[in-house]
Amino acid sequence: MSGAEQAYRQEQLESAPAVTIQEHLGVRTLHLSSDAIQGAMRLAMPNQIELEYVQQMMMWLLFREQAAHVVQLGLGAAALTKFCYHQFPLSRVTAVELNPAVITACRQHFRLPPDDERLQVLNMNALDYVSDPAHVGSVDILQVDLYDAAAEAPALSSPAFYQACADTLSADGMLTVNLFGNPRNYRQNCDANIAALEQAFDAVVWLPIVHDANTIALAFKQAPVVDFEALYERALEIRMQTKLPAAKWVQGLQAWMADVSA
Repeated sequence: MSGAEQAYRQEQLESAPAVTIQEHLGVRTLHLSSDAIQGAMRLAMPNQIELEYVQQMMMWLLFREQAAHVVQLGLGAAALTKFCYHQFPLSRVTAVELNPAVITACRQHFRLPPDDERLQVLNMNALDYVSDPAHVGSVDILQVDLYDAAAEAPALSSPAFYQACADTLSADGMLTVNLFGNPRNYRQNCDANIAALEQAFDAVVWLPIVHDANTIALAFKQAPVVDFEALYERALEIRMQTKLPAAKWVQGLQAWMADVSA
């Protein structure tokens, strides 16, 4: 565990950030002791994903239609957890969140359903979850969005953390991660995370930056065969089934391929 990860764990255990809720133009947002938006929900469509970068966390759908077990590290405003729970009735969905006030806020203000046979929300440290030998090979999709109140950079980002994530995944599992950061050191943080991911995974791709400084990366336990014509066909299916703008993800992957090949 890196020094930053140790500090994050200790900070969260000793003094969890205060949760505040704001609303503007029909959108409710979650904040942790700062103005940084930690999650959002459009009141008229509570089970849809409001923020573009959070939508991009679902780009694993381009490569598979279903997942038996989806795990979200960092609950935020529960957008991904709710979406997966409602969209995939055959999937088991687990969310891991260290701050109990965030879980309470999601249940009171963001329409997070109570736990049942398919949904489990765990109040625990994400690093402890992926480090547990009982979870090795038990997760098909891992969605990582872990930030402290300042949201300067990913709270967990070491090679050891990403290796633990990879170990948690099944043989053909995938991970999506939000690589947000302070604009002053964003590129350095993003490059460091990509390098750590590439040590742990067979293949890593990422989409162009959106919002202020959000880059979503997709990591594969086993590198896929990429057929862009097939991906566009799959994107249309995703759009019809979920309303997510999946064709933009394919365009972003094409831009990534052109960039890394240049």
